[in-house]
Amino acid sequence: DGTYNMWFGYMNRNFEETLDIPVGADNKFEPGQPDRGQPTFFDTRRHKDIFRVVVPKDFGENTKLNWTLTVRGKSEVVTGTLNRVWQIDRRRTTRGGNSEQVNSNTPPDVKATPETQSVASNTAATINVSATDDGVPLRRGRGGDEGPVGMTVEWAKYRGPGAVTMTPAKQNLNKGQAAVKANFSAPGEYILLAVVDDGSGESAGNFGYHCCWTNVQVKVTVK
Repeated sequence: DGTYNMWFGYMNRNFEETLDIPVGADNKFEPGQPDRGQPTFFDTRRHKDIFRVVVPKDFGENTKLNWTLTVRGKSEVVTGTLNRVWQIDRRRTTRGGNSEQVNSNTPPDVKATPETQSVASNTAATINVSATDDGVPLRRGRGGDEGPVGMTVEWAKYRGPGAVTMTPAKQNLNKGQAAVKANFSAPGEYILLAVVDDGSGESAGNFGYHCCWTNVQVKVTVK
């Protein structure tokens, strides 16, 4: 369609503290529009390929897009380019593939509903997730039978003015379905992130690969 997806993630080095960094001087993209849909809430540990920035086809291999985060006066910069050395395919993995089947696994197809909703203060928002997967990877069970590892969904705040409590924050999908309740400590506009993992991706601890999990976002207005 004449555009490219540039993927970004982060590592919160302060492993005991989450961070809220609003879009602005301390959380910005350069050059151009400082708000490119990046998170403003940063959880502990490593989070790869959390969001994407769409750039035009004529962006060029040598053009750079810089994401700057500043915490307690110290700035960290992540640079994105279209250099072919760093190109990845977020829709498949070749790990475990062969010459006859190069693609060995694909991420789940996920839908979260409702995509937007409004709730009153002190009222929980209910969000449903449905997902389908290719059944890979497989896990060997008792008796030597193999079956799909199964999908999990993990929820987190992505943007918003207050704390969010997700119940449950992580769970297995049952027949491709799961539901969560979100409670908010303050009114305002929130974006919540669901990560649905097929057992081989980021939530499973396989930080060296870019597949196979799927990120979806929903918006909740707390009045």
